Amino acid sequence: MANYEVSVREASIELTARQRIMVKDTTDAIPLDTATQAGEVIINPAWWAILDIHNEGSQDKDYHCFIVVDRNGKRYKTGSQSFWSAFINIWNELYAEGEEYEVKAYRMPSKNREGRDFITCSLI
Repeated sequence: MANYEVSVREASIELTARQRIMVKDTTDAIPLDTATQAGEVIINPAWWAILDIHNEGSQDKDYHCFIVVDRNGKRYKTGSQSFWSAFINIWNELYAEGEEYEVKAYRMPSKNREGRDFITCSLI
């Protein structure tokens, strides 16, 4: 078994081989944890994917990575469940409408972990 494996669990579009390769390589994807440190991040979502990652070098060897691809081609990545829950609720409501929209990703203080933030998003 390799030390690092990535597979696409789910995606909002039927991925071509090129798109599968591109989405699994997250080295140049923008981490929302870093990007939101400077303020809110505006995303105009085109599609998304959920990656399953196995990394022997990580403390948590098996985890998920959520990828959101913007209409301008930027890719954002996060492991934040709070962001993903908010994002997928917005996506599910608006996708059927066919309406283009934007979300803002931002940080909020955690009520459960003092001194820590969590990432979420809202429709704008």
